[in-house]
Amino acid sequence: MSTPDTLRSLSDIYRFFRNNTTPIYFVSPTAYNILGLGQWIQGFKYISHFDSFDGGHFRVTNPTQNTEREFQSMEDMANYLLSHKESVELFEKSGGKGKILTVMFDEKTEEIAKSLGMEIALPPASLRTRLDSKIVTTQLANEAGVPSAPNIVDVEASSYAELQALADEKKLGNKLVVQTPYGDSGKTTYFISSEADWDKNADKIVGETLKVMKYINHIPGTVEAVATRCGTLVGPLQTDITGYEELTPYKGGWCGNDIFPEILKGEQRDKIILMVKAMGDKLYETGYRGTFCFDYLVDTDDGEVYLGEINPRISGASPLTNLVTSKYGGIPLMLLHLLEFMDVEFDIDIEEIQKRWADFDTWTQLVLKHTEDRVRMITKAPKTGIWRMDDDGDINYVRQSIDWGNVSDNNDAFYLRVYGEGDYSYLGADMGILIARGRMQSDDRQLLPRASKWVTAINKEFEYKELEELEVPYIPTDNVRKML
Repeated sequence: MSTPDTLRSLSDIYRFFRNNTTPIYFVSPTAYNILGLGQWIQGFKYISHFDSFDGGHFRVTNPTQNTEREFQSMEDMANYLLSHKESVELFEKSGGKGKILTVMFDEKTEEIAKSLGMEIALPPASLRTRLDSKIVTTQLANEAGVPSAPNIVDVEASSYAELQALADEKKLGNKLVVQTPYGDSGKTTYFISSEADWDKNADKIVGETLKVMKYINHIPGTVEAVATRCGTLVGPLQTDITGYEELTPYKGGWCGNDIFPEILKGEQRDKIILMVKAMGDKLYETGYRGTFCFDYLVDTDDGEVYLGEINPRISGASPLTNLVTSKYGGIPLMLLHLLEFMDVEFDIDIEEIQKRWADFDTWTQLVLKHTEDRVRMITKAPKTGIWRMDDDGDINYVRQSIDWGNVSDNNDAFYLRVYGEGDYSYLGADMGILIARGRMQSDDRQLLPRASKWVTAINKEFEYKELEELEVPYIPTDNVRKML
């Protein structure tokens, strides 16, 4: 059966990608963000820096690092991977041309891709950068009728008194959340309720354009969506797992998500979905198309729901989104993203597709960062694959696996190794990711005992060599400690 000129059903879309002749490459430090996508797309490959599979994943290429590189950002690493001799040879072997996906990229990436005859299947870097600003996001949300927590944006303050005056003007109270336009979770958000709080963070705030918000007691969550010519398709809601000292050294820092069918049923859930649709449609008006991540806040005092921020890219929410939207009778959301960048017409019923993931099983992902401020060489690391926990909390490696599809019950988990033997551990390094069935966090946001057991057990699998002072290597800057 041939693929129709216009794709109108999930069967049409699956058939289109099964017969795809355009090479598609995911270029990133790890394959994690859209791991497993290759099973639906002919000609799909990963080019990654970290060898998580010991050469055992037939779609993954790990270009040899033949020089001592000091990567300054994820974009820097993507540019290195894309222009590496072994990547270029891979492109040529596949006939040249093709599509590039990545998590982070910049204008230089676009230049490299163009010189190679490749096309980046994502909105332009300049647009992504503009939309990544918390100031711009809030302003666009206001235009789309999407509420944010009470705030004032696009302001500056050079003293605590000036900040207080701004807050008084909008009746935001004395307990404030101050954000600078750009930055990763937990690193550019400041909680200020006294002059001492201001003094502690003033050097990072003064001179910046700010968003100043009223502090609300809240539950944070996230949802991935995709803005298309047919409307915005919203993935399943997720709750954030943030700030646990077992998982991250950063207060408020993101370290995972869980996804379960009971999350925010009823009016709150419906309202968030409408907010995401409105925001996606607004983004499409600006020229943005494809996947984005919508962070939401649920006020636990009055039940109101608000926009937190937007991540205009493939994100840490992508793995669980694609897992649920494919495993429970739907379609990976990323396939709909790719349609926007493929040479094909499609006319699909967004509402009908979204109904397909109204119900699903419970899953969790945990990102295990290195929480000790010590630089050591890793001499042994847990393998990527399926691990199983016994009643005593000990874990055993069951078998090799190239994705999480073989996690069978709540005692199993899939671990993806990021840092392995010969790498260096340092504060904040993303050591690996765990995906498991069932929840790891309670409704009142406490890490469940099984989560602590898994974190302890995985960390026990690492062994290290202490370093002499002169052996301490270059440690990546804060910008590139983020690998997902």
